[in-house]
Amino acid sequence: MTRSIQVARYNLVNPFILVIAPWAILAFTFVVNLIPTVIRGGPNPTKALASIFAFMAFAGALTMIRSLPFALALGASRRSFYLGTIALVVALAAVYGLAIAGLQALERDTGGWGVSMYYFEPQYVLTGAWYLTWLSSFVGLVLLFVYGTWFGLVQRRWDTIGVLVFVFGQLILAFVGIYIVSGDHAWHSVGHFFTTITAAGLTGLLAALAAMLCAGGFALSRGVTV
Repeated sequence: MTRSIQVARYNLVNPFILVIAPWAILAFTFVVNLIPTVIRGGPNPTKALASIFAFMAFAGALTMIRSLPFALALGASRRSFYLGTIALVVALAAVYGLAIAGLQALERDTGGWGVSMYYFEPQYVLTGAWYLTWLSSFVGLVLLFVYGTWFGLVQRRWDTIGVLVFVFGQLILAFVGIYIVSGDHAWHSVGHFFTTITAAGLTGLLAALAAMLCAGGFALSRGVTV
């Protein structure tokens, strides 16, 4: 436990990737959407909030590629590095999710910042109560970070060829899934599932996926070379 805490602190020695960059990107995309909304008038139900979630996936990959070798050189084990990093991100995601929920509440109270721009309330995703917004944001941030760590771990273990195989493997699975659904004429059922499932239910599914990816990433990290 002590070693994992030290790893968490190590990851914050340079806070740019995990603390500064996510909010800098969010602020940038906010302004980029705000300016044209003010010029031409609202409403503007943008989905640019996805930028911070996408960046967390990049941060996950970068943390494993760049920070892991230095941590191991300083005496950390693969196990403690992975667990410490995930624990840190879980804590940060809880805070970030609360911040997003707070900004969403402010956005609602001001009528979309006075210009009907709903940046923190993307349609069909974060439209419920504040605690659902917090929970969904928290799970989404953790999920995307853990997903990103897989790219970093695969790159560390099997180099570029491993990453290519990993990417193409996912594409093949996606095409197989599309083929099966199309063959069974089941698109209506798929659409019905995603339009009827509640935000809490979807968040629960994503949380389960995050847990599985986290467990798999832990197993994968034990064979990583530097």
